[in-house]
Amino acid sequence: FSVTPTALLTKDDLKLKLIVMLLGDSAVGKTCVLVRFKDGAFLGGNFIATVGIDFRVRNDTSDLCEPSCYSLCIWDTAGQERFRSVTHAYYRDAQALLLLYDITNKPSFDNIRAWLTEIFDYAQKDVVIMLLGNKSDMAAERVVKMEEGEKLAKEYGVPFMETSAKTGVNVELAFLAIAK
Repeated sequence: FSVTPTALLTKDDLKLKLIVMLLGDSAVGKTCVLVRFKDGAFLGGNFIATVGIDFRVRNDTSDLCEPSCYSLCIWDTAGQERFRSVTHAYYRDAQALLLLYDITNKPSFDNIRAWLTEIFDYAQKDVVIMLLGNKSDMAAERVVKMEEGEKLAKEYGVPFMETSAKTGVNVELAFLAIAK
């Protein structure tokens, strides 16, 4: 009777542990995207800024891949400039980055290039990056056209999609795309 090394592994040992960071300006909806993905809920009401870094784990994500193989540790970062040095320290540990802007807030889109510069300066060279135009449910208040997001993403060679934490549109799909 012999025991193979895999016989000693637990189900959790077989999961790919993936660290995902949510980045972008303050109030673009990073926390709401995280809560929608993790808990299937929308955080309505008053905006409360994330201070430093917050994180949540989503285990047993069998709906993301076959077989169930991912454990996603999702880091929600503060968008305010004063917390950027704290955020930089975490870039190197992330395997994937979801970079968000608010389609109703042009400055949040204009700052994407600065965010990408920081990512290229501090993150791993093989990090997976996806650009998300969030708050697609607010189309009547849109100031950033979808084509602008697509063009910027193409310029940097990263995938792009629009999401809505409020309705859930493309939130699950965004995490699925980076997990693959």
